[in-house]
Amino acid sequence: MSLAFCGTDNGSGAYNVDSGVLNNGCFVDALNVVPHVFLLFITFPILFIGWGSQSSKVHIHHSTWLHFPGHGLRWILTFILLFVLVCEIAEGIVSDGFSRSRHLHLYMPAVMAFLAAITSIIYYHNIETSNFPKLLIALLVYWTLAFVTKTIKFVKFCDNGVGFLQLRFCLTGLLAILYGLLLVVEINVIRVRRYVFYKCPKEVKPPEDLQDLGVRFLQPFVNLLSKGTYWWMNTFIKTAHKKPIDLRAIGKLPIAMRAVTNYLLLNQAFQAQKSKSSVSPAGPRSIWCALCQAFGRPLVLSSIFRIMADMLGFAGPLCVSGIVHHLRQHNDTFHQRTVFFGVSFISSQEFLANAYVLAVLLFFALLLQRTFLQASYYVAIETGINLRGAIQTKTYNKIMHLSTSNMSMGEMTSGQICNLVAIDTNQLMWFFFLCPNLWAMPVQIIVGIILLYYILGISALIGAAVIIVLAPVQYFVATKLSQAQRSTLDYSNERLKKTNEMLRGIKLLKLYSWEHIFHSSVQETRQKEMTSLRAFALYTSISIFMNAAIPMAAVLITFVVHVHLLSRDDFSPAVAFASLSLFHILVTPLFLLSSVVRSTVKALVSVQKLSEFFSSEEIEEETDKLLLSCKTGRQSKYQAVPLKVVNRKRPIRDEWNTCSHLQRRPETNPQEEEFCIKVSSGFFTWTPDGAPALSNIDIRIPQGQLTMIVGQVGCGKSSLLLAALGEMHKISGDVYWNSCGAADGETAEDMSAEREAAMDVEIRRRGPVAYASQKPWLLNATVEENITFESPFNKQKYKAVIDTCSLQPDIDILPHGDQTQIGERGINLSGGQRQRISVARALYQQTSVVFLDDPFSALDIHLSDHLMQDGILKMLRDNKTTTVLVTHKLQYLPHADWIIAMKDGTIQREGTLKDIQTSEPELYEQWKTLMNRQDQELEKEIIERKTPVERKNIKRPSYSRETLMGDDEEDEEEISESDDDDDNLSSVLHQRAKMPWRACGKYLSSAGILLLPLLVFSQLLKHSLMVAIDFWLAKWTSDVIFNTSSLGCREQSCGFDHSPYSMVFSVLSCLAIIMCLATSIAVEWTGLRVARKLHNSLLNAIILAPMRFFETTPLGSILNRFSADFNTIDQHIPATLECLSRSTLLCVSALAVISYVTPIFLISLVPLVITCYFIQKYFRVAARDLQQLEDSTQLPLLAHFSETLEGLTTIRAFRYENRFRQKLLELTDSNNIASLFLTAANRWLEVRMEYIGACVVLVAAVASITNSPLPSGLVGLGLTYALMVSNYLNWMVRNLSDMEIQLGAVKRINSLLKTESENYKGLLSASQIPQNWPESGEIQIQNLSVRYDSMLKPVLKHVNAHITPGQKIGICGRTGSGKSSFSLAFFRMVDTFQGRIVIDGIDIAKLPLQTLRSRLSIILQDPILFSGSIRFNLDPENKCTDCVLWEALEIAQLKHVVKALPGGLDAAVTEGGENFSVGQRQLFCLARAFVRKSSILIMDEATASIDMATENILQKVVMTAFQERTVVIIAHRVHTILNADLVIVMKRGAIMEYDKPEVLLERPDSMFASYVQADK
Repeated sequence: MSLAFCGTDNGSGAYNVDSGVLNNGCFVDALNVVPHVFLLFITFPILFIGWGSQSSKVHIHHSTWLHFPGHGLRWILTFILLFVLVCEIAEGIVSDGFSRSRHLHLYMPAVMAFLAAITSIIYYHNIETSNFPKLLIALLVYWTLAFVTKTIKFVKFCDNGVGFLQLRFCLTGLLAILYGLLLVVEINVIRVRRYVFYKCPKEVKPPEDLQDLGVRFLQPFVNLLSKGTYWWMNTFIKTAHKKPIDLRAIGKLPIAMRAVTNYLLLNQAFQAQKSKSSVSPAGPRSIWCALCQAFGRPLVLSSIFRIMADMLGFAGPLCVSGIVHHLRQHNDTFHQRTVFFGVSFISSQEFLANAYVLAVLLFFALLLQRTFLQASYYVAIETGINLRGAIQTKTYNKIMHLSTSNMSMGEMTSGQICNLVAIDTNQLMWFFFLCPNLWAMPVQIIVGIILLYYILGISALIGAAVIIVLAPVQYFVATKLSQAQRSTLDYSNERLKKTNEMLRGIKLLKLYSWEHIFHSSVQETRQKEMTSLRAFALYTSISIFMNAAIPMAAVLITFVVHVHLLSRDDFSPAVAFASLSLFHILVTPLFLLSSVVRSTVKALVSVQKLSEFFSSEEIEEETDKLLLSCKTGRQSKYQAVPLKVVNRKRPIRDEWNTCSHLQRRPETNPQEEEFCIKVSSGFFTWTPDGAPALSNIDIRIPQGQLTMIVGQVGCGKSSLLLAALGEMHKISGDVYWNSCGAADGETAEDMSAEREAAMDVEIRRRGPVAYASQKPWLLNATVEENITFESPFNKQKYKAVIDTCSLQPDIDILPHGDQTQIGERGINLSGGQRQRISVARALYQQTSVVFLDDPFSALDIHLSDHLMQDGILKMLRDNKTTTVLVTHKLQYLPHADWIIAMKDGTIQREGTLKDIQTSEPELYEQWKTLMNRQDQELEKEIIERKTPVERKNIKRPSYSRETLMGDDEEDEEEISESDDDDDNLSSVLHQRAKMPWRACGKYLSSAGILLLPLLVFSQLLKHSLMVAIDFWLAKWTSDVIFNTSSLGCREQSCGFDHSPYSMVFSVLSCLAIIMCLATSIAVEWTGLRVARKLHNSLLNAIILAPMRFFETTPLGSILNRFSADFNTIDQHIPATLECLSRSTLLCVSALAVISYVTPIFLISLVPLVITCYFIQKYFRVAARDLQQLEDSTQLPLLAHFSETLEGLTTIRAFRYENRFRQKLLELTDSNNIASLFLTAANRWLEVRMEYIGACVVLVAAVASITNSPLPSGLVGLGLTYALMVSNYLNWMVRNLSDMEIQLGAVKRINSLLKTESENYKGLLSASQIPQNWPESGEIQIQNLSVRYDSMLKPVLKHVNAHITPGQKIGICGRTGSGKSSFSLAFFRMVDTFQGRIVIDGIDIAKLPLQTLRSRLSIILQDPILFSGSIRFNLDPENKCTDCVLWEALEIAQLKHVVKALPGGLDAAVTEGGENFSVGQRQLFCLARAFVRKSSILIMDEATASIDMATENILQKVVMTAFQERTVVIIAHRVHTILNADLVIVMKRGAIMEYDKPEVLLERPDSMFASYVQADK
């Protein structure tokens, strides 16, 4: 066929110009080529030659600066232009098909226009990002020329009678409009930027985000094409494959996405709601309204994208129907030619009747649909992430104002609040993600039913009715699933609480041989959880089954009804396969229904919880009075002066400093500066309705002096400090603070916006107070950071504080010195070390007020004296720092400038020691006796003389880490040395191996021999049946067509028998439905079996592990295995496994079917598979890293919440709320940026997989059309499968990635299962051990050497001792001398590698561990109580009578305390015994040991937290109650063992002295004598 621009048809008139050149169609088309050629010639040199030498005037990090007006509109118009041009090319080619010669002018101008349009947008993008607006003049000329030429063509069409019936006329008019609009956009750029025709061009600067080199999340800044395809992620994903992704790689969040921005947005909405509704400003309704107001707009945009995607989704079935139908007609659908200008014109109907056109349109529809769908997902998830950050910030602000009583009285636990942050904010985030479905689903269902009715007629309504009728069943299943999940969560929380308690008290459990009790308790809860999980698994399998079975059932019923009841209707492949595709689309919203319903229910519950939390009680800040002694004038001494409202945005440092300067003025009245704090007639309580914990408090704390608060355990000493800090509810009275005392503080606290708005009169509060609580609170940070506590680093002061607190030897032991990271709650430090770091923090701060709550409780006498002399006296009192010290060490009372004595929540007496000696001689004598002092002045001299010696002694040599790791209480300080610890962020991040097949094998092998083959066989059979159904449908419909065409009749009433076909179709469908149920149940049951087996194995491995394992493995790491990892194994892996196997088999079967139908497809399959492989390879690495990064950034965020909750009083005392808020914002942003990058990576993958899927459809369609002899049924089958490939590809890669991440849980658990257990079996059988052993309590220690691990050095060396029955042995020595190791050796808690211990004639190494530990008693230094009743804590085995328990409580001085509690012995003990003071907890531990009544009792520094009076009573009671028993006392205070029968003095794991105390005291060189002298 000849080729020419205007064609070579005879008499076509193509070259006729008689009526003028503009009336010649070919000439007008040629004229239309001119603008495009102009643009290509002008822009190509600039783009490819001169561009590299250009540089921008404004230097920015990213080439993403989109600043020309109308940027988005230009991209949208260009995309529409390209689509219309493709239609014009296709229309030209189709029209040209009717001519004898080729008419290039019908489509060549459109091809040139297409190239020019692409060039124009590339050219524009480069100019915009490089800020060269003057070069846009080329585009201005181009749009003008294109608009003019296209308008000429359109006018000539109108003149020659071409109208709307001809498609080319419509396309030309549309193109003229588009070129006109692009011209307007270009003119608008000139108008705004003034780069040409104006004297002064407008200067613009890039946004702050783009000038920040740290911002790497570019989605908000890139152009529309990059936004839609996530092109900007390419570089990131490629980089991720080369090196691990960390926080530095992902950079910072853009300002608009930061937590603080979104918090302000949310808070503004809350304020608006508060002003509207005064009834319940924090009610669920108000919260919902505020959320919608703050984050509703993006959701609307997401919903629009979703509805557009759903509408485009229907193009697939319609195009498939059209292609199959037209193939059946052999594409011969054109009857009449319409000719103008000597060429053919076609109508839109004729255009769409071409199968190739439909294939191309289907391709574009799929591209657009997938792009809109992913855009909808992205916008919804981004909104959810922003909302999560805002709510977390608001929750944190609330925590900062939370009343202390909410926590201490158990009304609101730390776990509940952490759940709000970890779970409820995520529930809301996911609800916002699924929210667009609420509007999109009804639209999708309605349109789907209308189209089905259009294709199938009335029978479609029957199929749709089946789906709609089964929707309530799905809703019911979803509701039940949600209930089962909630029930599972409750049991899971209970199990975790018990596991947590078990792990925290593991040392006690092992020493008392109570592991089996807690093991049984955890197992019992796990059984309940498994029952709930079975229900969860059942409903999950029903849900999976229904999602697969409903479309099959609907299709079956519809087709059977269609062919038997409506036999006159058409049942061609076009009808059947279009209907099949539509049914699959129709089921999607119902598949989502269960998820949306569950998510909605969870969101409603979460908002209810948030509402309760936001409404909870806050501390009474408004009532604090402030004493301004800086003021002059005739004001009363303690008058509260009203102050102006403080601006929360502005620090008020200047105002405090002003006050500080005023204080130094000479005219200040010294009388008014006398007191720092004054409490008048104060009654304080923990709960608003509770009885006063402190009554009638009238105290004054002098300015710049040392005040000591003393009293018995539980008398309210700590409460008094907290009341002064404003942490308790004030019933009546006033607390006054001298404002000048706070002058050195940095700033007052910024009120949260809601409190600020609510307060009518704001009174400025006290300044910062350096507070060291009784229970040390440490940050999960380095030792240095814990001491400096965000204050500026001063090397000289830091070193002085370290020396004062005797921390240097401890720092030397730590692996990285003072840069060692302290674990959660200081878990890798001993009690004494935690206490000293807490005190060091208080000493380091630049505050004028310091509160120290019992800082000596966990310290030995040497450390206590050193801290008192060098720290409290020299660093604080000598520098005129107001110091309040709560202590039980009465020997320090002579140093006090002011003493407050407390008793039963009231002030017994206050004054100087001399005042008390005069007014309360009895109290003074009592103190004197307890102090063991004869002469106070002599004591001062002794202390002054001893101080240098002590300093010398205290600086013990820094031994190797291994030696001291086992010494004494240092055994707790060991941190993980294991290089393969899976929780170590860096190691996890760098494990970039291939798929964890070994973990997968472990998981599947745990299912058992029978279940695994059944699982595989059922999956294969199900998918084989599903393919068979579709093949049978193809054969059935093809046979219908063949029958109809061969008999030459138009209707099916020609006698075609559908019965055998429908019978086979029904049987196959029913079998497939049954197999769907079988596979879903098999997968879930496999998951349950594996979960049960792995949990039992792990619990046994952990409970039997040696103590060394718990000292070297962080508690959080073990707990994470039981919580997060088992949650993954219980609920996520089975669903992911089912989804992965289903999507993989569907994908393989779909590609196999397409290849079978059109073998030529295999040629194109190779590049598509290679592309897929590389995409998934790059994606999996990036997704794994990002998922791990998201998880690892979430842990510090949650830890920060729990850390804040634990140290709330300390943070508020220091006035560090703002610093902690800032840290929260940083942690939230880190977590959010990881989540956003993960979302963008998922969208990156899905867009590419969807595009590959669209290519598969295009290739399959073109191959089917080209290979025309194919039966139309097979063509329909191939195209229907091709439509679903993109979904299957997506899910396959996503599930593969998810499975890889989730199998990490199995891998981590598997590593713990390899832990070696203790040797519980003994050489002696139960019959060989006397029933009442040990009866007398004789202990022989022969050449004993022990170590903590075979790799470590010994901590006891060649120890020999003989303890006769009934002896009381005192063991003393410096910290790290091996005292605790000595006591642990009796219980075989350490490795005895030499020598032996013989008790009552039996070598303990031969005894079973259970027997040995159950026959001895020990009281540990750290008091451990478990949640439950007092009875359970004293006697968990339930062996003793009430009389025995009451007797034990009486011995421990607790009978009166317990009797006063509701329930007596059955009174509740909260988690960790938080509802009792530390001293009372220690007494309960003593009572627990007394209950056991074994003949040997070991007391390991058991009275450290008890006041001296109570301790003296206890010592006497122990000596009398245990008169006939052997007692080994490891002493902190040496005077407690002066009455012992024998004393052992230890040093570096060896016995240095071993004799009666009186003998040792008489020896002048005795170490024991020097200890006693120091302890006086």
